[in-house]
Amino acid sequence: MNLNLENKTAFVCGSTQGIGKATAIELSALGAQVILIARHEEKLKQTLSELITPKGQKHGYICVDFSHPQMLKEKVEAWIKENGTVHILINNTGGPPSGKAIDASLDEFVQAFTNHLLCNQVLAQAVTPGMKEAGYGRIINIISTSVKQPIPGLGVSNTVRGAVANWSKTLSAELAPFGITVNNVLPGATETSRLQTIIEKRAEKNGVNKEAVKTEMQHEIPAKRFAAAEEIAAAAAFLATPAAGYITGINLPVDGGRTACL
Repeated sequence: MNLNLENKTAFVCGSTQGIGKATAIELSALGAQVILIARHEEKLKQTLSELITPKGQKHGYICVDFSHPQMLKEKVEAWIKENGTVHILINNTGGPPSGKAIDASLDEFVQAFTNHLLCNQVLAQAVTPGMKEAGYGRIINIISTSVKQPIPGLGVSNTVRGAVANWSKTLSAELAPFGITVNNVLPGATETSRLQTIIEKRAEKNGVNKEAVKTEMQHEIPAKRFAAAEEIAAAAAFLATPAAGYITGINLPVDGGRTACL
């Protein structure tokens, strides 16, 4: 099985913590040159120092805030013009705050749509010309199991994640003839700072301690535990490799069996 990413370049978004960081490290271990994309430069520098270089890769970063799609477009296009083809794009952005859909403001929906779908579109448009020329492309969106089964209390996230999933499916058919695959990885409950925030808010709302909430959430998962970020990263990294060249247009849950539907 060919899992070698030598001579491949990957953009990894939201790559200074959690799933994004774990994915960046995994891709670097497989030989890819990794370009981190996030908004905090000091965290980018720290993550850069943790990337692996088995093939002597020269990793780098782009510091930009996804609240500004035009700035993202300019910085990404400038990087590509100077450095060349990007073969792998990992779209990954922190999820919107929790809350019911009916209570959300229009600004919350607009911000989430901008950070997720619009920025994904900007990045896809920037990288696909090079992918087409190379005959190799992997666009992998880290979304959520909510695209199959909406999660109570995450109204804005459920809405926008669903939009990204359908954008991805549409794109997969358009790009398949060029050797470009487009897939979604759907993490279940994963040990990240976002999960801790959700647990804390649920505990506060229900007047119970955090351990009780954690235990209840894990009881709903057949595997009876939360995922490690590295386990989500492994699924994303596989989809980025030559071995996954005939897999496109799918939603891949990595959730310990929690999602009730097929």
